[in-house]
Amino acid sequence: MLKLLLALASVLVGVRAAADDVVVHRLVLAPGDTVVATSQGTGPTVVFVPGLLGNSFAFRKVAPALADSGYHTLIVEPLGTGNSSRPRGADYTLEAQAARIGKSLELLGVEHAWFVCHSVGASICLRLALQEPARVLGIVSINGGPDERAATAGLKTAIRLAPLLKLFGGGRIMRGRVRDGLRKSSADPEWVTDDVVAGYTAPFHSLDATLRATQAMSESVEPDSLVPRLPLITAEVLMLVGTGSSAGAPRPEAVATLAAGLPWFRADTITAAGQHIHEEQPEQVIAAVRRFVQGGAGATAEGRD
Repeated sequence: MLKLLLALASVLVGVRAAADDVVVHRLVLAPGDTVVATSQGTGPTVVFVPGLLGNSFAFRKVAPALADSGYHTLIVEPLGTGNSSRPRGADYTLEAQAARIGKSLELLGVEHAWFVCHSVGASICLRLALQEPARVLGIVSINGGPDERAATAGLKTAIRLAPLLKLFGGGRIMRGRVRDGLRKSSADPEWVTDDVVAGYTAPFHSLDATLRATQAMSESVEPDSLVPRLPLITAEVLMLVGTGSSAGAPRPEAVATLAAGLPWFRADTITAAGQHIHEEQPEQVIAAVRRFVQGGAGATAEGRD
C-alpha cells in the first residue's frame, strides 16, 4: 500500500517551470529519497544524466533544442546531486543510482529511452543498461568512462575542502572552486561567467548536506565491478571525448577498455572542447544525439564482432 501511495505521489508532484512545456517532477522513491527530473517536449525520449557534481542547468543549451526539434527530453538528477535530496545513510553507489534512475523512468511511464550521460553519469547509465536492457536503447557518453567508483577527482577535491568551507562559511570559496574547475577543464574558458557559476552552485542550499552526501559518495564501494560485465551490454554506445583540455578528460586506457569490452562502441573526438562539451560545443552534441537516435551506432560506426 505504501509503495502504491509513493508511486501516486511521485507522479502527481509535477511543477510547471518558466516555459509552458517544462515540467519539474519530484519523484519520491523511498522515505527521504526524492529524485528531481525535468521534462520537456514530445517524441522519442532522450534522458540526460549529469555527473555527480552537475545538475539540470548544465544541459540548458542542448535539452531545450532537442525538445524543440521533436524529442521528449528528461533530465534526471541522481540522488545527492543537483536538486535531488541528500538523505543520510542512503546507498550512493553507482549501482544504486542506476536503479533509482530506472525507477524514476518507470514512475514517469518511460519504457525505453536514449541516454546522454556526462562524466561519471556514463558509468551509471552503463550499469542501468545491465540492470534493464530493454529500457536503454543507446548511450551517448560525454567524457565518461567505465568508472568503478563514484570517488572522482571532483569529489575528492570537495572532501579536502570541507574543513575550509565550514570554517569560512563556504559560499564564496565553493563558487570560486567551481569557477576554477570549470575554467581549468575547458578549451576556451570564456563561457564560465558569473551566471554560469551561479547556475552550477544554486542547488547547494545546505553546505552540511552537500558535504555529507559528497563524503558518502566518495566512500561508496560498488557491489559488482562494471568492466567484466561490459560484454553483456546490448545497448550501442557513442563516446564524445573533448580533447581541448586534459583536465577531466577520460584516460586513453578508459576509452580502450570500453572499446574492448562493449559489443557496439565508437569514440569521436571534439577538439574545441574540454570536459563540458555540452557547454562549449552544444551544437556538436545536439547533432551527435540526433544522428545516434536516428541511426544508432551502426549508422556512424563499425560494430565489433
